[in-house]
Amino acid sequence: MTGADRPEPHDEPDRTGGTDRTGGTDRTGGTDRTGGTDGSGGFGGGAYGSGAGPRIPMPRASVEDTGLPMPGLPVPGQPLPGPAVPGPPPEAAPAAPPLVLDHAVLKSLLGAWALSACSAEEALAVEEHLGDCGPCAEEALRLRDAVGLLRPEESLDLDPGLRTRVLESCLGRRPPRIPVPEWAVPYDAETARLDALLKDIGDAEWHAPVRLRWFDDEGPVSRKTTVAGVIAHLIAVDGMVGLALGLDDPLGAEVRVPRDPDHRTEAYWRASYFPPTRAVRTPWREQTHELIRTVSFAGDGSGRLPVPYGPVPAPGDDAGPEARAVELPLRDAMTDRAFECWIHAGDIADAVDYPYAPPAPRHLHHMIDLAARLLPGTLAGRRRSGLATPSRGLVAAGAPGRSLRLEIEGHGGGEWLIPLDSPAATASRDHEVAHVALDGVEFCRLAAGHVSPEEAAAGQDGDREAIRDVLSSAASLSRM
Repeated sequence: MTGADRPEPHDEPDRTGGTDRTGGTDRTGGTDRTGGTDGSGGFGGGAYGSGAGPRIPMPRASVEDTGLPMPGLPVPGQPLPGPAVPGPPPEAAPAAPPLVLDHAVLKSLLGAWALSACSAEEALAVEEHLGDCGPCAEEALRLRDAVGLLRPEESLDLDPGLRTRVLESCLGRRPPRIPVPEWAVPYDAETARLDALLKDIGDAEWHAPVRLRWFDDEGPVSRKTTVAGVIAHLIAVDGMVGLALGLDDPLGAEVRVPRDPDHRTEAYWRASYFPPTRAVRTPWREQTHELIRTVSFAGDGSGRLPVPYGPVPAPGDDAGPEARAVELPLRDAMTDRAFECWIHAGDIADAVDYPYAPPAPRHLHHMIDLAARLLPGTLAGRRRSGLATPSRGLVAAGAPGRSLRLEIEGHGGGEWLIPLDSPAATASRDHEVAHVALDGVEFCRLAAGHVSPEEAAAGQDGDREAIRDVLSSAASLSRM
C-alpha cells in the first residue's frame, strides 16, 4: 500500500500505539496529531483536546458582523482599493427610548394595532402592554379575529368568465375569419372548461367512481361508472350530432345500435377497453374540435339542420324504439350537448373533489331557454302516458289556454309562459293559473335529474296539479 492509499488515523484508529506522523513512534497509547503526545489515551489535542489550537481554522467573520461598511464596486479606470485598515468598529447609534403611554392611549391604539396600522414604536408599546393587561389582551384578540373576517381568503381558481372575456377582447380587435355561430359558443366554452378539469386530475382519479343520475317515467335512475366512463359516454352521445353533420361515427360504421344515448353508450363501453382509461380524453377532445370546426364552416344557417336525437317510442306503440324519433334543430342540439357537458363535468368534479362553477350567465340562459321550450311537448307526452293530469278542455292550435308562469331567478334567468293544455296553444298571462319561481342552477339540476321534483327549492303559487305536472316534466327531460 502506498502512502497515498494508507488510511488516515481518524478513519481507522491505531489500536497498538499508532505511528507518530511527526517522525517517530508514539508508544504511550495514542497518536499525537500536533507533534506531541496526548496523555489522555484518545485523539490528540486540537479540536478534541486541550492541547494546541485547532488544526482546521474557524470560519472567518463576515463583513456584516464587523460593523464595517460594505466595500464598493470597482470603478473602471481606477486602481482597486487596498485592504481595509483594521480598527475598532464604529459605534452604533443609540436606540430610541421606548414609548411610555398611559392605559387609555394604549387601549385606543388596539384597533390600529389589529389592522397593522401602528408605527413600530406604538406597536412595541401595545404588545408590551398586552402582556400585562388581561382585558386589553382579550379585546385585542377579538379585534384581530374581526380583521380576519374583513379579509377573506381569495380563491386560487380562475374566474369562469375569464376565458370568455379574453376571447371577446381579442375578437373585438381582430374578428375571426370563420366565426363560431353564437348557438355553438356554449358548447365550445363548456368542453374547454371540462378539458381544463381533466388536465388537472391524476391518473388514479380517472378511475374514481361516478354515479350518473336521471329520471324516467317511474322515478329516479342511476348508473355507476368512472370518470373515464363519463367521457366515453360524452363521446358516444356527441357522435349523434356528428352523424347529422356527416362526420364519422365514433362507434364505427359496422356498429348498428338505435340512435339513443343509452344504447349508444352501452355499445361504446362494450366495444372499447373496459373500464375506460384516461386515453379517452384525446378522442373526445378531437371530436369536440371537429364539431366546432364543422358547424363554423357550415355557417349560421346550418342551425336549422335536423338532428335525430333521443328517439322515444310512442305510447302504446310496439314498433320498437325507432318508431318515433325526437328531432332537434342543430342549434338546439348543440345547446343540449353544452348542457350535458356541464352537468357531467359537475359529476366528475364532485367525484374528485374539484371546485367547478356554473356556466357563464348568457350560456346558462340558452340552456334554461331550451329546457323551457321543451316543457310543453314533454308535458303532453306524459299526459298521453297517463303520468300527468288530463287536460281540462280541448284547445285549438293558436288559441289561448291555461298557462303557468315559470320565473327563473339569478344569472341567466328570465320568465317563460308554459302552455298547459296543448303544446300548440298560445300561452297568455290572462289565463295564468300558476306561478313557479326557481334559481337558475336549481332548475338546471332538476332538468338534469339531479334533484327530484319534490325536493326542488321552488316558490309555488296557484294550481298545485299544474305545478306538479310541470316540475315532473322538467325532471323527465333528463336522460343518461
